[in-house]
Amino acid sequence: MKIYLDNCCLNRPFDDQSNLRIRLESEAIKVILSLCEQNEWQLISSKIVEFEIKNTPDKARKKELEAINSLASSCIKINKKIPIRAKEFEKSGLQAFDAMHLACAENKADILLTTDDKFLKKSLKINNLKIRISNPIKWLEEVLS
Repeated sequence: MKIYLDNCCLNRPFDDQSNLRIRLESEAIKVILSLCEQNEWQLISSKIVEFEIKNTPDKARKKELEAINSLASSCIKINKKIPIRAKEFEKSGLQAFDAMHLACAENKADILLTTDDKFLKKSLKINNLKIRISNPIKWLEEVLS
């Protein structure tokens, strides 16, 4: 299973854990990353993920995110088709970075996971989407049951 985590997912374990939903999503992401470390699944990254990590203002968080991203078995480079596909997604209402994540993931991953409800909701309305997109809690519950 090739899993693409957007930056919302990668950052979730560093968010305020006093909120139950955030804590549960963080735990789901940690389980997913652990299974990637054990080579049960493959973490897929992209140049967009790397760009967002590079621009993380908090240096300690940035270092943690780089360590997590180093688990990726591959990094999707931006070819000519990805920005074109991302523009199609933007026409469906996605923000530019979300559209790029989706276009990258669609290129090489089996699933894109996000904790961003707006991104998820808008993506699920796209008719010709070639990848599944889900919340990490919901998806993990499905694959482990």
